[in-house]
Amino acid sequence: MEKVLIANRGEIAVRIIRACQELGLSTVAVYSTADKDALHVKLADEAVCIGSASPIKSYLNIDNLLGAAQITGADAVHPGYGFLSENAEFAERCLKAGLTFIGPKPETISLLGDKERARETLKAVGVPVTPGSDGKITTLAEARTDAEKIGYPVMVKAVAGGGGKGMRLIQTPDQLEELFTLAQNEAAQAFGSNEMYLEKFIDRPRHIEVQVLGLKDGTGVAVGERDCSLQIHHQKVIEEAPSSIDPATRDKMLSVSKRAVEELHYTGAGTLEFLYAGPNQFYFMEMNTRIQVEHPITELTSGWDLVKAQLLIADGKVPSAAPTANGYAIECRINASSAGQITGLHLPGGNGIRVDTALYQGYKVPPNYDAMIAKIISYGPNRQTAVQKMLVAINETVITGIETNLDFLNRLLRTNQFQQNQFDIEFIERELLPQSDSQ
Repeated sequence: MEKVLIANRGEIAVRIIRACQELGLSTVAVYSTADKDALHVKLADEAVCIGSASPIKSYLNIDNLLGAAQITGADAVHPGYGFLSENAEFAERCLKAGLTFIGPKPETISLLGDKERARETLKAVGVPVTPGSDGKITTLAEARTDAEKIGYPVMVKAVAGGGGKGMRLIQTPDQLEELFTLAQNEAAQAFGSNEMYLEKFIDRPRHIEVQVLGLKDGTGVAVGERDCSLQIHHQKVIEEAPSSIDPATRDKMLSVSKRAVEELHYTGAGTLEFLYAGPNQFYFMEMNTRIQVEHPITELTSGWDLVKAQLLIADGKVPSAAPTANGYAIECRINASSAGQITGLHLPGGNGIRVDTALYQGYKVPPNYDAMIAKIISYGPNRQTAVQKMLVAINETVITGIETNLDFLNRLLRTNQFQQNQFDIEFIERELLPQSDSQ
């Protein structure tokens, strides 16, 4: 592997380019017409325009991406996160074109991208799952039968879903028809599939995820876990590592995750996501077959460079073992709530602060893509120190010319519940959103 095409944009494209440079690999950036002045375009060794601003015509256009790889002589593709990163067809077409796909095998992506098949597969290898449907459901009658068997409240989810689309909480039988139909219609529009499944609703759990690596020799590594409970409409806002779950459950969660990786013959980086309801009460939700947005907090607390590990594994090499995990890390996602030109920019740094971003002074944030424009990560010997460092960093950050969620993050970080580590996945929507229009 000598030249890597990064099939993505923004901060993750910048992150991948830097990892490639450290390993002596050449890089190819791809960009839409809206991204011609983006930082990843400036940092890569080569850059190719692959279409107009619409993602369908650029970052989601497999033919254009493969064409860019061919004309530049790239021999590998890193999909980043989002866009085509969990698209089995893209992975398969990369392989057929003679390219190394930096991720798991297409059949693995296909299996784990189907939430119901993933649940059944992980259940079969000993991973605890939330009580739910025995299979896919497409009719209201099937939904009613399954909901009565599982017991209300239940969550209806799109089999092909993600990002909170095609999901509804159904508290009582009389809500079933309306909410199931709404979720199914939303799923059909967003994913082209009306296949759904139901699962038992767990009240006020924590959202815990385990970072894993699958090596080419079949060995699985459970790198560590993260708490991703602070969310708005199923979109993460702040993540922490390690989590505050009890040690016995943490050990079991890491153990079953490692076993799952090995049983699946999984290769590359991935994440198993769980709901945690208390000691020895954790339930598998889904597995993401890519690098996660929040990977920096695991890198800081584990010693692993996860992006470099992805590149090395894809190249048939074994990453060096990481040192023992230590310390505490917190990540805040900085989101733009408007497009526009960055007229003023000051980002924090030093003293345990890391910033992953593609922003620069004068950059024009386009309206066409994901709202996240930066990630601020704090690291310290314990949670209290990491929290204090983050408060200082957020207060110091200046981004003018566009609207952001910095004020909201500052308020969230100062709540008693956050300070005392007493929150769950419903906390923000229950306690803060009625007071805020910033999201």
